[in-house]
Amino acid sequence: MGISAALPFAVGEASPWSLLGGVAAALLLVWAVQMLEWAWLAPRRMDRALRAQGLKGTQYRFLHGDLKEDLQLVMAARSKPVPMDRPHDIVPRISPLLHRALEDHGKLSFTWFGPVPRVTITDPELVREVLSNKSGHFEKTRLATRLSKLLVGGLVILHGEKWVKHRRIMNPAFHAEKLKRMLPAFSASCTELIGRWENVVAASVGKAELDVWPEFQNFSGDVISRAAFGVRYQEGRRIFQLQAEQAERLLQSFRTNYIPGVSLLPIENNRRMKAIDREIRAILRGIIEKRQKDMKNGDANKDDLLGLLLESNMDYNDEDGKTSKGMTVEEIIEECKLFYFAGMETTAVLLSWTMVVLSMHPEWQDRAREEVLQVFGQNKPDFNGVNRLKVVTMVLYEVLRLYPPVVLMNRRTYKAIELGGVTYPPGVMLALPVLFIHRDTAVWGHDAGEFNPGRFAEGVAKACNDPGAFFPFSWGPRICIGQNFALLEAKVAISMILQRFAFELSPAYAHAPYTVLTLHPQHGVPVRLRRR
Repeated sequence: MGISAALPFAVGEASPWSLLGGVAAALLLVWAVQMLEWAWLAPRRMDRALRAQGLKGTQYRFLHGDLKEDLQLVMAARSKPVPMDRPHDIVPRISPLLHRALEDHGKLSFTWFGPVPRVTITDPELVREVLSNKSGHFEKTRLATRLSKLLVGGLVILHGEKWVKHRRIMNPAFHAEKLKRMLPAFSASCTELIGRWENVVAASVGKAELDVWPEFQNFSGDVISRAAFGVRYQEGRRIFQLQAEQAERLLQSFRTNYIPGVSLLPIENNRRMKAIDREIRAILRGIIEKRQKDMKNGDANKDDLLGLLLESNMDYNDEDGKTSKGMTVEEIIEECKLFYFAGMETTAVLLSWTMVVLSMHPEWQDRAREEVLQVFGQNKPDFNGVNRLKVVTMVLYEVLRLYPPVVLMNRRTYKAIELGGVTYPPGVMLALPVLFIHRDTAVWGHDAGEFNPGRFAEGVAKACNDPGAFFPFSWGPRICIGQNFALLEAKVAISMILQRFAFELSPAYAHAPYTVLTLHPQHGVPVRLRRR
């Protein structure tokens, strides 16, 4: 027997381990080349392409871009409140990096979200073009879509035919006549809120103080539970608790999960986000399946959003009028997640900042109260009367202008596209800064940074020199489907509060807006209440 015959593999034959090693080395090399392209070569190309067309921006830093500096600026800004001599000058606190970039590099400039250039678009006409997406070249960012699905889902992240189908099914539930049926739910929740506040005033010695931020969160949670699902707030409390935690974790994940593969790693934050999503889905599935069973038995409430949605879903026809299969239970769960989060957040945020601003500007508080008492007296608000509230509507619009719930929207180019004379390559992020555009003096005049509801006296169309510059609920075909729901709820609530209370900010109040996906008061909203 020769030496070679004694060996497991003849000389010249490759062992399986060496083959595997070669394959692994090749795969590692491919991965390294892809990472080099993603983290260095592509950003450098896009940087040159943008600067060659006259855009200015920050210098790209490997992998992280401006994210580390953005975090440092945000943490420094959050360490101190907004000075009360200029209380509505909140942009440097909310978006310090974008604020500095616009000052240093101009209105059309860019920063870096990791290895992705983020161009800030402040021209209202260009913003409308992006949001209308008639060219079909703009989409929501993949990272936001992938992560946001863990919090909301549904219409917020859908595209194309699926979005059209869901929107067609859901539209009937938000028709004005259907919202009118929900007014008793709004009034019932507000009556309980007023009752709690009256007890606080009655029990206080001296001036009664109350933090209205958690009060409005509870109130809007109660409204969405009653009006959307026909249940009490206590039954939906667990969903709200889970979604509040999910929002915080989602914000954290945006700073790391832009790196490919990080969102798939079994790290604590990723595991917890997925566990929260599973629990929310399980609760909602139980509510939906129980309602479907009740509907089959003929004893279900069809006047809430879930009932209207299920009814519309069963009767769904496609655009040709042919009966088609509606949404699955899993798809309905996605829309219900959106109901719960957006329905609670938008109104709680709007009412909280309305209380703040009316406390800062008592003359407008008095004008709004005078109108409410003239229209309703001490009676509960009715649908027709709510539609006659001009001053209250002006106030709410101005609050939405200065304190929009969502301060920034992002879109992404997935093909080369010309916009405003600039050709953007695929993969560029477009930042649409609602907060900035709502305060642009070139659009809103010299008093753009001041609270002046009178600018809306003749409606949105004449409030500034470009009516498209006001878009607190987005714009175009994807405008928020629940905006009328939120405004009706806010008008009922603020009317009932003004009927019974006068209020002012507590000396303990610190004006500190900050973002947790929506615009929250960092230290709450302590106010002093006085029974009228």
